[in-house]
Amino acid sequence: MKTATPAMARAINDRLALDLLLERGPLSAPQLRELTGLSRPTVSDLIERLTQGGLIEVTGESGEDRRGPNARVYGLVAGRAHVAGVDLRRETISVVIADITGQVVARTSRAVTGDLVDLVAGTLAEAAGDRVIDNVVVGAPGLVTPRDGELVTANDVPGWRAGLVTAWRERLGSPLVLENEVNLAAIAELRTGAAQGAEDFVLMWVGDGVGAAVVLGGRLRRGASGGAGEVGFLQVDGTAFCSLVTESVARGLDRAEFAARIAKGAFAFVTLLDPGLVVLGGEAGQAGGDELAAEVAAHLRELAPAPTEVRASTVEGNAVLQGAVLTALDLARDHVFG
Repeated sequence: MKTATPAMARAINDRLALDLLLERGPLSAPQLRELTGLSRPTVSDLIERLTQGGLIEVTGESGEDRRGPNARVYGLVAGRAHVAGVDLRRETISVVIADITGQVVARTSRAVTGDLVDLVAGTLAEAAGDRVIDNVVVGAPGLVTPRDGELVTANDVPGWRAGLVTAWRERLGSPLVLENEVNLAAIAELRTGAAQGAEDFVLMWVGDGVGAAVVLGGRLRRGASGGAGEVGFLQVDGTAFCSLVTESVARGLDRAEFAARIAKGAFAFVTLLDPGLVVLGGEAGQAGGDELAAEVAAHLRELAPAPTEVRASTVEGNAVLQGAVLTALDLARDHVFG
């Protein structure tokens, strides 16, 4: 059995301390010792390393229940890195900039017009100002292949073409990841929304577009070609599911009929995956709230033997943007923190 080298042990201890500062905010050295179980010299050494590395800084003092001077309190250097989340749809592009702590520092939106390379670069530049962006995550409709991160199906964003991801990376000069927008919304639900604490769930996205995302074992599942969750192609009573439950269609249906249609799509996931939880997202899914969720659950009980809870999305604001920022932060923190 191999043991950790001193360098590896230092790296593990440093990341442990940084993650605690992310989770709990500024902490003193005694608090870090208590939370990590590390010795006084080890904590002193890691504080010195992280301070010299520009990752943490003194943010104040904390009175301790002991004699002597107050303890210094250390926090993350918020501006050490910045990330961008992008939601690119048919009509609008929205961008959020966040610092390494996850605090949103800027946001902007534009209409989708002209060349998409110019549009994304220009919108990012407007939002970022003089900040250097370390990672960018773009959410857009369509199947994104896990192999090379490119879109493999046509979408309805005007001006979309092959090779955009490569062109964006070359233009921006920073790492960029393209992800299906519903997959990003599922990450937001898992981390901050209705699926918190759930290892397995399916997000049913019902709005301007129709789709789904699958999370199993706490991990997003994309499938071999990026097509996991593309429920819109499912044939229900001889009609494509995406034509039965769009937001525009929902406006002409009573809630009972709308719930019955959603349940027929969810039934496919419940039968094959038994996720235990279905979250209703998208404009129409979220707007239906607990009442729609309860009716969908009632229909599922009649269709499927596996017990399945149905919840409305609880992510506030744009779930796609939140998922994009969370994904970009994971990438940036792994790079910056080690």
